[in-house]
Amino acid sequence: MRRFTAVELAVGVALLGSLAAVAVPAFVRELHASRFVEPTDGLARIGAAAVVYAEENRQFPESAPLTPATPPRGTKEADAPGLWDTPAWTALGFRPVPDGVPHAYAFSFENVGGGTAFVAQAHGDLDGDGIQSTFEIRGFARPGEKPAVAPG
Repeated sequence: MRRFTAVELAVGVALLGSLAAVAVPAFVRELHASRFVEPTDGLARIGAAAVVYAEENRQFPESAPLTPATPPRGTKEADAPGLWDTPAWTALGFRPVPDGVPHAYAFSFENVGGGTAFVAQAHGDLDGDGIQSTFEIRGFARPGEKPAVAPG
């Protein structure tokens, strides 16, 4: 039975170390980015639905409070049945995830300016430290222009 020499083992360890040095930061970066998919995707869907609603109804839908009222803290939670069946969320056709699937963010939709603008937010505390992350989009409907989501 052949044994590896010290030089061969050193080369093997060096190669594995090089691979880890490249792969681990990329993995951590992707893992960190994946945590922001839920709020950014949810807000993009809310914004698109609000624009369509305003095009058809000449105003944005009524406001919806933070749903669920208390964002999950350090966990993902499934919502109670019917939680998203409010007039505003129904008008927007929005649920953050399919019924029964746990999620980590709470969403709100505020009609401002008498229906000429909106602010939608996502709140979450992924690490459970009591400090919430807040994501926000805004939209507007100016006279003579199509409703739109504000850039940025």
